[in-house]
Amino acid sequence: MRRVLVAILLPLIPLIPAPAEAAPLIPPGMPTAAEALTELNLIPVAAEEHADSYDRRLFPHWSTVSGACNTREEVLKRDGRDVVVDAQCAAVSGTWVSPYDGGTWTQASDIDIDHMVPLKEAWRSGAWAWTTERRKAFANSMADTQLWAVTDRVNQAKGDQDPSTWRPPLASFYCDYARSWTDVKHDWGLTMQPAERNALTQMLATCT
Repeated sequence: MRRVLVAILLPLIPLIPAPAEAAPLIPPGMPTAAEALTELNLIPVAAEEHADSYDRRLFPHWSTVSGACNTREEVLKRDGRDVVVDAQCAAVSGTWVSPYDGGTWTQASDIDIDHMVPLKEAWRSGAWAWTTERRKAFANSMADTQLWAVTDRVNQAKGDQDPSTWRPPLASFYCDYARSWTDVKHDWGLTMQPAERNALTQMLATCT
């Protein structure tokens, strides 16, 4: 009899949906695909220059934003969920979802703050002619989509490559990646190479 009652009652018990997987947070200021395509067509195509004279110290970072918090710590707070920081503004707990590979992390030490357009790539694309103050602003910019909280080893694999030689492991992120890269290069007046432009055109074509 007990088995019969269970069989009768089971259909009446509402199904509880599985919790949805957390999605990565997108920095503010992302252009639409149409806006990015317009920007792409305005970016000058030119050969890279001055690669041999690059020095990371020419792009001072991370800058103090407020109190004890620097740019890295501010991005960790912005792009994480339930982030708790200590008196020195270091993240002691939280959850971060890396948009490049979908990895979910609960230790800030597993997260790198990636420059969408790498500093060395920016240098070769025109930042060699900037003042140190402008390079500092670029390296710490939170006014656009230049800074992303991502899995450290994925960021290290990217290095200073552009989209013609490196793309995020998640193909579903190609559209956002291309929109962000294009917008940063356009807004900062940087150039790009023909292969880079072709790769971005292909990635923007994945936008729906």
